[in-house]
Amino acid sequence: MKNTLKEKVKKGEVVIGTFVGLGHLDITEMFSRLGFDWLLLDAEHGPLSLETMQQMMQSMNGTDCTPIVRPQWNDPVQIKRILDIGAYGVLIPWVNSKEEAENAVKACKYPPEGIRGFGPRRAGMFDPKYFETANEEILIAVQIETETALRNLDEILSVPGIDACYIGPYDLSCSLGFGVPPKWDNPQYLAAFDRTLEATEKHGKPAGMFATLDTIEWALNKGFRFNTVGDADTFLRQGAKMALAKAGRGAA
Repeated sequence: MKNTLKEKVKKGEVVIGTFVGLGHLDITEMFSRLGFDWLLLDAEHGPLSLETMQQMMQSMNGTDCTPIVRPQWNDPVQIKRILDIGAYGVLIPWVNSKEEAENAVKACKYPPEGIRGFGPRRAGMFDPKYFETANEEILIAVQIETETALRNLDEILSVPGIDACYIGPYDLSCSLGFGVPPKWDNPQYLAAFDRTLEATEKHGKPAGMFATLDTIEWALNKGFRFNTVGDADTFLRQGAKMALAKAGRGAA
């Protein structure tokens, strides 16, 4: 197994992905050939089943784009099955403590480093060295999306095996009491992003965030290197609205 996304992350390169919650392999087939470094298949909020995600990852074969999955939860059974169908890494939601970060790492790694059971059905089907390389090559990122996670950020990032952290700006905004949409002009809210960058610099691990077309340049200028921009649903909707506007039509 060779994970080009993790290699870029370890080198300090900026990587750009996008969310895919639409459950169709045509989306991943198309997007994986546009220039994204990674696609994030969203099983937390998207309606994606394991069978659908496997097909979506299969459609990315032959590209330089890496499939990463966000599981529903920091659950070793879910994570095991996601990795077994061929994901090159996971973005674990709602990690709030050192112990939860340690559990995420254990779920992703084979013994003696972890508790992942052996049975890499699709992941190891064409890779005789999968077992030898998976522990090192699988990318493990954790989401920072609560006030508690911010308080425990140094401990979370100190866990061996955590490769990156990623801010969920909407949940973080809710946790800090600002609600949705996030208050991008609020100094207290923005301080959470500065705090994250300071901690990741200290631990030598990159930070990223969910960015929109309005915030991606801000994120890059701030120093976030492990980002997604937009999502398939938004791209589809915005493209359709642009076409209707050009034709003099639009939704009420």
